[in-house]
Amino acid sequence: MTTTKLLQIPLFHKLPADQQQWLLSMSETYAFSFQQLKMLAEYSADLICWSAGPLSQFYRPDTVGKARGKQATGKVFQQFREGYEALKNGQKRYAGERSFTAAEQKFPDEQMVEVPLRGNIMGQCPVASEKTRCCNLSTLDAVQQCGFDCSYCSIQSFYHGNQVRFIRNLVSHLDTLELDKEKKYHIGTGQSSDSLMWGNRFGLLDSLYRFASDHPNVILEMKSKSGRIDYVLENKPPANMVFTWSLNSPTVIQHEEKGTASLDKRLESARKLADQGIPVGFHMHPIVWYEGWRDDYLALVARLVASFRPEELVMVSLGTLTFIKPVLKRIRERMPESSILQMPMEECAGKLSYPFEVKQELFFSIYQAFPDSWKDSVFFYMCMEHIDLWQPVFGRSYESNDHFEADMLKTYHEKMFRISQSA
Repeated sequence: MTTTKLLQIPLFHKLPADQQQWLLSMSETYAFSFQQLKMLAEYSADLICWSAGPLSQFYRPDTVGKARGKQATGKVFQQFREGYEALKNGQKRYAGERSFTAAEQKFPDEQMVEVPLRGNIMGQCPVASEKTRCCNLSTLDAVQQCGFDCSYCSIQSFYHGNQVRFIRNLVSHLDTLELDKEKKYHIGTGQSSDSLMWGNRFGLLDSLYRFASDHPNVILEMKSKSGRIDYVLENKPPANMVFTWSLNSPTVIQHEEKGTASLDKRLESARKLADQGIPVGFHMHPIVWYEGWRDDYLALVARLVASFRPEELVMVSLGTLTFIKPVLKRIRERMPESSILQMPMEECAGKLSYPFEVKQELFFSIYQAFPDSWKDSVFFYMCMEHIDLWQPVFGRSYESNDHFEADMLKTYHEKMFRISQSA
């Protein structure tokens, strides 16, 4: 009966044959519940992804003693859970380097298609919440699917299949948007795909340039992990467009951000745009807690400070790994060679992330590494983080998401205007 339950678990069938056979034998020996079997399959999958050995390493039948039935089953399951959680909750260790092939190569031309718009072209950030301090970002989902393969990415849970879908007649859809000319907007294009990696395919960047030019009250943010800026260098963007890069330590990029541009390439691309008087910014997100994180991220801050002047930058955001349960399920189903889920998790505002104390240490250490000239001139904020983190990290906080949004919009507009005037 227990064996039948195990066969009903999809993740079980993704395990190697030897581990499937071992779990089957354990299910015949002990009367695990369906929920326990599901957890054992998840433990096994995670350990494979982490290259941490099989679940059987935690099995100690000699410690069961004279226990029988449910008592024996409970003791054995407890062994597995304690062994797994000891690995999961400790700081991960990244060993060596990995060399990834650009994941965008998996999308040949025939898999890049134009499709009719279904639903609205503009929406709200999919993780916006009143339970965390959010900037109320609006989104333009002009492309669906990403050519990169970051292990933690939520896009992989929203879009399936092997097509990159571009909205047909994008210009006409953008023209139908009803925007209040008296209101300021912050709109991002990097929530359903990378903003720059596709270049001007199907006239994508032509359409977005025109949209920004037609709506000077809009700040249009192009967020990327790509180094592709040829179109932007050849075509001066409207002054209300800001180009931002997600940054991480070389260690995390090499192990968790498959197919993305290197840190050197991202910073080089940002530097080239800044040299042209184009507003740029950075998202240090997701910051990952691992052995050596402090030295790696402080070295990243030092590179930013050495490479850019604060008057050139609009913003720097800080954020870390935050998951909803469907994303966790999707990551496990993909079973990437990744230890991204090897982390202590607590629930916060309906999502799972690091404990509060870990986050505070991460954010405070990194923010304090920036000189005062940056803190005075660059807009720093945290993305999707608990309200109570703002005061201990930044020494400031906001009463509501609306207050946060208003301050961000005001600061962005003023900074981008100064950049355009000095170009």
